[in-house]
Amino acid sequence: MRWAARTTVALGLMMWVASCGTPAPNVTPKTRAGSPVEMNTFSSRPAPPTTRSNQSIAQEFIPLAFDLETGTRLPVLSRFENPVTLRVAGDGLSDIGQKDLDNLLIRLRNEAGISITQVPASQHANITVHVLKLRKMQRLVPDAACFVAPRVESWAEYKASRNSDLLDWTTLKERTKLTVFIPGDVAPQEVRDCLHEEIAQALGPVNDLYQLTDSIFNDDNFRNVLTGFDMMVLRAYYDPELHSGMTRSEVAARLPAILTRINPKGRTGFSSATSTPRPWVMQIETALSGRKSSAVRLNAANSAIQMARALNWNDNRLAFALYVRGKLTLGSNTELSIASFAEAESIYRSDPNTQIHAANISVQAAAFALSAGQANDAITIVDTNIPVVLEAQNAGLLSEMLMIKAEALDFLGQSSEAQTVRLDSIGWARYGIGSEAEIRGRLSEISNLNPKNRRTASR
Repeated sequence: MRWAARTTVALGLMMWVASCGTPAPNVTPKTRAGSPVEMNTFSSRPAPPTTRSNQSIAQEFIPLAFDLETGTRLPVLSRFENPVTLRVAGDGLSDIGQKDLDNLLIRLRNEAGISITQVPASQHANITVHVLKLRKMQRLVPDAACFVAPRVESWAEYKASRNSDLLDWTTLKERTKLTVFIPGDVAPQEVRDCLHEEIAQALGPVNDLYQLTDSIFNDDNFRNVLTGFDMMVLRAYYDPELHSGMTRSEVAARLPAILTRINPKGRTGFSSATSTPRPWVMQIETALSGRKSSAVRLNAANSAIQMARALNWNDNRLAFALYVRGKLTLGSNTELSIASFAEAESIYRSDPNTQIHAANISVQAAAFALSAGQANDAITIVDTNIPVVLEAQNAGLLSEMLMIKAEALDFLGQSSEAQTVRLDSIGWARYGIGSEAEIRGRLSEISNLNPKNRRTASR
C-alpha cells in the first residue's frame, strides 16, 4: 500500500511564511501567445542498474517477499505462474495515465523480464487496475493513496469481501487474480506513482522496508518510480528456479545462484544492512497519521528519533524520523524544526542513494533563503538539486523549486528570465500538482516569500 501523498516541506513552510503577510494575486501566467502552458512529462527510460551486491539483494529479498507491512509472515512465495494480463476498469485512466502505464509495462518486460500485456477492459485479467474517486476510496481505507488486494477484480467485490478470508495474503499460494485500486482525480504524477508501486506489488513483493534507500518499496515515499534494485528483485522473483508455494528457506537457498546468474556484477561486495524493528515502524506510522492529534504525532516522532539513536542508526531511518519531526514542528517550534531538517539533510547528503531525499528537504532551505532576501543563495540551492530531482522524475518537487527560482530572479530584477522559469515550473506543476487551483495557490504562496512582494502588499 502507498501511503496518502505527503506534501513537500516547502509547502508547509510557504503557508507559514505567507501567513505573515497579504497573499499575492492568484495569477497563472500564460505563454506570449496567450495560450495555456503545456504539461511537461518525463520520457520513458530504464533505471540505472543497481550497484548493490548480490548478498545485499538477497538479504532484502526475503522480507520483501515473505513479510507483510503489518509484520505478519507469509508461509510461502506466491506469484503468477503464466504470462500476466492486465486491464484498466472503473473510471479509466486519462491519456497521460495510459501513457505512463504503457511505459511501465515496457519497463517491466525489458528490465524485469516479466511477460505482461494489457487487454481490453471487457476481458477478465490477472491484474485489474480499478480507477475510482479518491474520496470514495478513502472512505474505506483512509490513509491509503492506493493499494492492491488479492482475489478480487472490482471495488464492489472488494467491499463485499472486507470481512472475509478472501483478502488474506497468508492463505495465497499462487496469484491468479488481483486488483490495484488507484484514484483517478489526483495529479498525473500521483497516478503514475501508484501504478509503479502497486502493480509491482501485485506482481511480487508485498512489503515495504524503511531501511531501503534505493527502492520504491519504502513508505517514506521519496522514490516515485521503480529503480534498478526494484527491477532486479522482480527479475529474481520471476526466475524459473523459483515458483509459487516455495518456503522462505527454500527461496533463500536458491537466491545466491539465481543472483549470480542474472546479476554477475553483484558477485563481489557484502551487506551491512540491518532490519527495521516493528516498534520503530509503528512510531513512524503514528507520527504520519492524519487521524492522530498533533501532540500524539510529535511524541511518536520523538520516540522514533530516540529509538534510532539508541540503535546507533545514522542512516535514512534516523533522517526520516527527523524529517517528520521537522514537518510537525514547522508552525509551533521553528528553531527545532530547522534543526531537525538540517540534521536530516546532513545524513541524507552523506549517502549517494539518498540525494533525492536531501533534495526534498533542501527546497525549504531555498524558500527560507528567498524569504530572507538571499536570492542568489536560493538560486544556487535550486540549481544544485535540479539534476537529482529530474533523475528521480519528481515533477511536483521540481515545479516548486522552479517557482522559488523564478521569484529569486524577480527579486534580482531579472524579470524576463524569471518569467521563462515560471512558465517552465507551471508545465511541471500540471503533471506533479495537477489542479489549476492548487497551482495558482502554490504560485501565490511562493510569490509572497519574495520580500519585494511582501513590502508591496503591506503598503
